[in-house]
Amino acid sequence: MNIQSMTLPEMTAAIKELGQPAFRGKQVYTWLHKGVRSYDEMTNLSKGLREQLAEKYPIYTPKVVRKQESKKDGTIKYLWQLADGNCVETVLMRYHYGNTVCISTEVGCAMGCAFCASTIGGLVRRLEPYEMLNEVLFTQIDSGLPISRIVLMGIGEPLDNFDNVMRFLELVNSEDGMNISMRHISLSTCGLIPKIDELAKRKMQISLAISLHGPNDEIRSRVMPVNKAYPIEPLLECCRRYYDATSRRIHFEYAMIDGVNDRECDAKELIRRLKGLPAHFNLIPLNHVEESPLKPSSKAAVAAFQKILEDGGITATVRRTLGSDIDASCGQLRRKYNKENH
Repeated sequence: MNIQSMTLPEMTAAIKELGQPAFRGKQVYTWLHKGVRSYDEMTNLSKGLREQLAEKYPIYTPKVVRKQESKKDGTIKYLWQLADGNCVETVLMRYHYGNTVCISTEVGCAMGCAFCASTIGGLVRRLEPYEMLNEVLFTQIDSGLPISRIVLMGIGEPLDNFDNVMRFLELVNSEDGMNISMRHISLSTCGLIPKIDELAKRKMQISLAISLHGPNDEIRSRVMPVNKAYPIEPLLECCRRYYDATSRRIHFEYAMIDGVNDRECDAKELIRRLKGLPAHFNLIPLNHVEESPLKPSSKAAVAAFQKILEDGGITATVRRTLGSDIDASCGQLRRKYNKENH
């Protein structure tokens, strides 16, 4: 295992195997969670131990290959190059309550959603726990801005990389690491029912966000192929089980697509389907993707849709558009870079 993906007990055991006292494990763990790029930066370790660690446990850190900053709202988008040459995107968003980082969990995506640039080209590989942690750490270091919240909503389907994502959450929540509260972490999924049920068993206090994007199977299947495997009614039943297990309100993401899912009848159908489920709807103005024919709904259509939901008892907000003057939509910057360099 890569040393950067180890929990504190695992790292302590690894250090003891090198003939070192247990407290050295916590020292190394703390240094790694500060974002050091080399063992030479670990000044409270002997040179001999640093050399021993460097030989057995190389440190891999990401490299910034593109960085864009919005002149409108200060949003920063990073394209990180990983040790194997693959690239992933991370977005830093500034809000009045603190700074939020949106991270990727995979290189590419296998889900095939029609409105998303992340999935063009399919899944390349899943990210390791330390690679996700490094997105948070090095975004904080490069920007100089403290990060207090995380959304797993970038490239990839988090629950398709379940075990690595669970370990990442344990690492980023560690008191000896970044110590970011689970309540300040949101995980977005297209609706992999067995994995949502598995997540519910862990009773973690993260916020679960479901990418719904359609009021019924006919519409949702048009834009989300995953709906054929996990249709809406079984998915909503799964959400009810999740709420019963965790008492955490479900967040639904809904990309507003002109003429596809933004009609009055669509909003009323959602109200009927979600009756009795504590939920919050996040209406998302669709980002334009070159390769997609789908267009965003008008502001008037979004406002009308929001009012119908709220009149029907569903809390609904319109996501604030950030980074509109940069490639802030998931997958766009990576795709542009790949086109230019291949």
